[in-house]
Amino acid sequence: MARGKAPETEVYTITGAQRGLSQEQTGRTRKYLVSMGIRTACVLGAIVVPGWPRWVLIAGAVVLPYLAVVIANAGRENDEPGQLGVKALAQPALGRSPLPHHGAQDSIS
Repeated sequence: MARGKAPETEVYTITGAQRGLSQEQTGRTRKYLVSMGIRTACVLGAIVVPGWPRWVLIAGAVVLPYLAVVIANAGRENDEPGQLGVKALAQPALGRSPLPHHGAQDSIS
């Protein structure tokens, strides 16, 4: 430890709270919309693409809605925690000031 430098203090976590409900719902909505966008691409691809890939695209178009709903409805029990802990605030260093000396001679008078 360098002289004159205060030691780093450990910051303790005060809560294990999850993300806010609105943030969690926004994430689930985004996942659902991405899945539905892929499903739309599968439907359009099944119309245009001939041969065996058409059947793969049709299968994707049939299965993806189910998967999208299951993923979107995954509850908060699988949610990741929010930011934990507290932020240490910068504090100015305290200078050393001489303390008044209260020795035995002060009490004799």
